[in-house]
Amino acid sequence: MSPASNKIALFIDGANLYATAKTLGFDIDYKRLLAVFRQKGQLVRALYYTALAEDQEYSSIRPLIDWLDYNGYTMVTKPTKEFTDATGRRKVKGNMDIELAVDAMRLAENLDHIVLFSGDGDFRSLVAALQQKGKRVSVVSTLQTQPPMVADELRRQADQFVDIADLEQLICRDPAQQRPQREVRSFAPRPGGSQPPRDASFHDRDDVTEEA
Repeated sequence: MSPASNKIALFIDGANLYATAKTLGFDIDYKRLLAVFRQKGQLVRALYYTALAEDQEYSSIRPLIDWLDYNGYTMVTKPTKEFTDATGRRKVKGNMDIELAVDAMRLAENLDHIVLFSGDGDFRSLVAALQQKGKRVSVVSTLQTQPPMVADELRRQADQFVDIADLEQLICRDPAQQRPQREVRSFAPRPGGSQPPRDASFHDRDDVTEEA
């Protein structure tokens, strides 16, 4: 199959991708990200999934959502849900796995290559189902953290695993400021900056949990 006839779609788990890039220590330039995959075939769709806290007058993720919406991405959002756990601690839940899986299966008929930006092992069954439809599936996450951000079962199921650390020079926001060498990083949340566009939403708040 020639690159021109290779129909590609990107399915981006926003919370997962943000946590991965943040742990690796760089910000993603989403225009450059699209450009990379446009070189690999006909980019049919780039979908970005994230949950929003509707009760907030201003959400720090809103500039990113607006920017992506005007720059070639299809935004898929839903409200977060708040609850109190058994210990009395406030939790915020905003899992988009079902929405992403349904869209991937629905669009698969018109695609050749599906690129999943997530390390969540819950997507292993989705990858297997897409492969049964004859689709090629790539998973983008990283092994360059401790522990790795990608679940082993998801990485093994994919037709291709792409370590986002290897894409840093191609998709980082400011290529002039690069580290001289890479080191393995521990997955520990750090305070995020306020410069948009970046996914600095509820995903990096201490009171957040994702659904299993």
